[in-house]
Amino acid sequence: MPQRRAITGRSQEPRARFAEELRLLRNGRGVSLRGVAEVVGWDASQFGKMEHGHTLGGPEIVEALDQYYGTGGMLLTLWELAVADPTQFKERYRRYMVLEAEAVSMWQYSPSIVPGLLQTPEYAAELLSQGGLTGVELDKQVAARMGRREPLLAEGGPQFRALLSEAALRSPMSTPAEWQAQLRHLLVMGGRANVIVQVQLLAAGLHGLPNTDAMFLRGTGGRTVAWVETGYSGELVQETQAVDLLQLRYDRVRDMALSPGASREFIERMLEEAPCEPSI
Repeated sequence: MPQRRAITGRSQEPRARFAEELRLLRNGRGVSLRGVAEVVGWDASQFGKMEHGHTLGGPEIVEALDQYYGTGGMLLTLWELAVADPTQFKERYRRYMVLEAEAVSMWQYSPSIVPGLLQTPEYAAELLSQGGLTGVELDKQVAARMGRREPLLAEGGPQFRALLSEAALRSPMSTPAEWQAQLRHLLVMGGRANVIVQVQLLAAGLHGLPNTDAMFLRGTGGRTVAWVETGYSGELVQETQAVDLLQLRYDRVRDMALSPGASREFIERMLEEAPCEPSI
């Protein structure tokens, strides 16, 4: 079957097509980004980023644009296709990696595993292998994860606060010695001037981030974005209202967590209780 020819000459890549349609619609109206913002809401910079393909925005803002332009749901359809495009996760993650490397402060909540920036190579390897990675690709991903720690370890590195659920400390590695090394590494990292480690006890009860691994990044300009992730996918959240809501939930989890000192004592107890030899 011959390859389908493009009829309109517009982009066939979902994300690029979405951004292109936004530009065409605004130019057709003869309005500026600020003019759109004054009517629709949100920051003009958000619309600019969407038109340049730097972000897809959320469904609320796209629905508002559909109403403003009178496009009858077309923009929301294009947005859904762009979000569902499997190539988008890698693009979003690459953008997140750039922002993480440039961040002046970071704070994270991890509901079930040790946060990536605090993992030992052995922990990272076991975790990634459980996700199906093997051989050269596994080694490559472990090395990349370890490379992410370099800015944190450098002199004058960014401030980093990690909240980790007790569940992460109740899920040991298959090799006891390597698990002990991971616990000791948490203590070492928590002793750094720019790193705070806190434990969220299961007994503290329900909270607003039960199954969401969330990392917040503040850049040099003071703007905060968030990366939320599951075991399957991740999303870079840049819309101010959405980031603020996630931040509120994070703050409430932080308020429920053990203090840094009490968290250190808890990890030390976990280290003392950790088995020295594999169970038979």
